[in-house]
Amino acid sequence: MAFGWRSVAAEWPLVIPPVAVAVLGLTWGRHIGTVLALAVAVVLVGAVLAAVHHAEVVAHKVGEPFGSLILAVAVTVIEVGLIVTLMISGGPATASLARDTVFAAVMITVNGIAGLSLLVGSRRYGVALFNAEGTGAALATVASLATLSLVLPTFTTSRPGPEFSSAQLVFAAVASLVLYGMFVLTQTGPHRHFFLPVIADEPETGDRNSAPPTGRMAGMSLALLVVALCAVVGLAKVESPAIEDAVEDAGLPQSIVGVVIALLVLLPETLAAVRAAQRNRIQISLNLAFGSAMASIGLTIPAIAVASIWLDGPLLLGLGPTQVVLLAITVVVGMLTVVPGRATRLQGGVHLVLLAAYVFLSVNP
Repeated sequence: MAFGWRSVAAEWPLVIPPVAVAVLGLTWGRHIGTVLALAVAVVLVGAVLAAVHHAEVVAHKVGEPFGSLILAVAVTVIEVGLIVTLMISGGPATASLARDTVFAAVMITVNGIAGLSLLVGSRRYGVALFNAEGTGAALATVASLATLSLVLPTFTTSRPGPEFSSAQLVFAAVASLVLYGMFVLTQTGPHRHFFLPVIADEPETGDRNSAPPTGRMAGMSLALLVVALCAVVGLAKVESPAIEDAVEDAGLPQSIVGVVIALLVLLPETLAAVRAAQRNRIQISLNLAFGSAMASIGLTIPAIAVASIWLDGPLLLGLGPTQVVLLAITVVVGMLTVVPGRATRLQGGVHLVLLAAYVFLSVNP
């Protein structure tokens, strides 16, 4: 019987992704009821856990920071595809979808994932240690991308409302690709050591001290990672009508729907970052947090710029006054957090309070 349980524990990460895709195929495009929505939510959680498992297998094979980069880019590429598809099919009603989704991703990653990781790591080890050079460069890139793509449209005058002209949108798209590409080259090139953990794994994590997986195992995990992430994003979309109904029944603004969906899509990175923090590898957690924020902006804006050829109606990218203030204080607090190269529970708590403020103001604009 013990052997049977060990077999189940070993096989479930292989089984869950195709099962999740099958559930996605059966429920896609349908307005599901409460009971089915709960069942889909259970499968969604299983897909998240499977994605984290396979991401860790791939990371063990390729090493850091490549493992964090693969997970962040894979989630974002799938998320971008979903955003573009919804905007093309949704018409003018989705004019602000890209802005709302990207801003939610930035606030959740920079404040939520980073803050939770710092809180978990410092609570267990006293002080969370990381590389200030790499983390500071990552946060500076996130701030530049967010300002160029989400803040400037609010203040430009070529078009009425918070939107870019065609030339400005092309510039923002090219600038986003250049900044993101330069960061990836820095992270994986001669300055790779800036993004490596400053403390090795704790002794109890014996799986990380074992031999890396074979190329075949890593390749299978990479394929299953992509399948699991597709299922996570797709099932989050399937759940969205039920979420919208629940939000409407509760009398909440519809803007909270985007926050909930973003939270679901970013679950794999969140869980992977927390597990890294529990091993005192805070740098991996921050690589995931800031890398996901960068990828969300750096890949979404160029994709939206291309998709704008087929989009009807305006493309609203500029943030409102409240959102600009939240972004500004997030960047300032983030810089003060990463400059020393160490953080305590206080810094983690501050970032989580900023995330709570964002969620609260989304509910009570």
